[in-house]
Amino acid sequence: MEHTTVAAQPVIPSARFDLRPLKRSDAGLWALYAGDARVASGTTSVPHPLPPGAAEAYIDRALDPARSEDIWALDGSRAGLSELLGVVALERIDAGKAEITYWVGPAFWNAGYASEAVEAVLAANPLGLDTVYASVFQATPQSARVLMHAGFEYIGDAEAFCVAQNRMMPTWTYLKRLSPAG
Repeated sequence: MEHTTVAAQPVIPSARFDLRPLKRSDAGLWALYAGDARVASGTTSVPHPLPPGAAEAYIDRALDPARSEDIWALDGSRAGLSELLGVVALERIDAGKAEITYWVGPAFWNAGYASEAVEAVLAANPLGLDTVYASVFQATPQSARVLMHAGFEYIGDAEAFCVAQNRMMPTWTYLKRLSPAG
């Protein structure tokens, strides 16, 4: 695969927090939240238990100038909250197309943070996308509600491997068309 340097990620403000690029000091909170079995089991790629160095490796990938995925921290510090509430990411899959993923630490569940983060990234459209895809495990209908709230349309069922659960899991797949200007 050809490696190209990608542009620096912008900080994206939302009502209750800022979406900012990850930084090395996020490793401790990332490990705390992503290391929770409930969070890891809702992702395709986070193992459980979390091996030593996993947080640092994740942040290294996020900071790599040749990355294929832009990852933002949900930083609630301006509202007196944690510097890391969760993450939202856009992984480039083709010209004008990306897949969005997200998770929020369990202490911040059911407060609308995931919805706010997804909607802020879509509104900012920092990659100039025309299409955003998403896939969530059917075992996490609250993740599907985040997508429906953001205007995604359901396009079908599929399966994805969950590293934390070491098995294939049924998923729902979604699509949202954007104006490349945002």
